[in-house]
Amino acid sequence: MAESTKTKLNYEEFLKLYDEDTRAEWVDGEVILLSPASNRHQDLVRFLTVILDLYVEKHDLGVIRPAPFQMKLGLSGREPDLLFVAKEHLERLQENYLDGPADLVIEIISPESRLRDRGEKLAEYELAGVREYWLLDPDEKRADFYLLGDDGRYDRRRPQPDGRYRSEVLAGFVLDTNWLWRSPLPPVLSILQELKLF
Repeated sequence: MAESTKTKLNYEEFLKLYDEDTRAEWVDGEVILLSPASNRHQDLVRFLTVILDLYVEKHDLGVIRPAPFQMKLGLSGREPDLLFVAKEHLERLQENYLDGPADLVIEIISPESRLRDRGEKLAEYELAGVREYWLLDPDEKRADFYLLGDDGRYDRRRPQPDGRYRSEVLAGFVLDTNWLWRSPLPPVLSILQELKLF
């Protein structure tokens, strides 16, 4: 369960006091300590990091950063499970945080993060201009995708009936959500072959 500290800190103080070994987020001056991640959560993060990193590198699209890596948005410093920064926004990358919105944020939902990911973070990411937001819930086997419209509001997208979702931000990338619900996850090499990454 996430736990809030009582002491108010500015973002620079937060970065000095809490290093990459501490799972924490900064929200309006308060530090939110996060629960340890589960095996399933970490397996999904690793799986997606490898696939997306190789895809982004092959197509020269930008960079992928898995947690722990902060994304500073106005009054919050969030630590998404994965984020993508497009080549045209690489100047936002600082030494140990992203100064501004990522182009794509992926959150893997756990029971304790469900309300935060679907509520607070959804609103913050929309307001800050995160272009695409993926919410992946392995317990419910549910994937929701949000794409920022011209009006600055998120348009909710669902995968096709076969489970596939075509990313708008990662040009040409198609995620088969069926991969995510398998136990164990499919071998990364077979997915890389399916995506024609080698």
